[in-house]
Amino acid sequence: MRKSEFDSEMTPAPRERKTKSAQQALQALMRLCSRAEKSTGDAMRLMRTWGVPEAERQGVVDTLIAQRFISNRRYAEAYAREKSSLAGWGPKKIAMQLRAKGVEREIITEVISQYDYDTHRERLTERLRRKLRTTKAASEYELRGKLLRYALSLGYDYDTAMASIESIETSTEP
Repeated sequence: MRKSEFDSEMTPAPRERKTKSAQQALQALMRLCSRAEKSTGDAMRLMRTWGVPEAERQGVVDTLIAQRFISNRRYAEAYAREKSSLAGWGPKKIAMQLRAKGVEREIITEVISQYDYDTHRERLTERLRRKLRTTKAASEYELRGKLLRYALSLGYDYDTAMASIESIETSTEP
């Protein structure tokens, strides 16, 4: 047997994408949304991958909203709560990700305004302490830069990051 014949027998044929009608997409999204929060952006993205005609997508989303399967406010609150407490994200990263999910700016602003900065600054300080143990740097300046970049990558603003770094430095100095 030649190699090309063997390869073609062993690799499965690519799956044909089945397109869904608007009614099928509505039923599928109702099942998905009853199990986990979804945003309107998530629903639109899923319908695009399912091949739902573009003209019918907004009608499906409107039906889901009317029947309370989807609520961007509820989604944003749950997302912010999960990402801040479990992943340790800061408000900037949460806001950026919510915008990418298609949540309206007004809702994002409202959800971020409920953010408890003191609790999360303490959490950031603890994460920076753990990061400090594993970070190698040739100088104090380089170490501060690495810790600052890490805190900024988590979505915290510069002032909060620097305050946390300074509190670590004062608590570790003899």
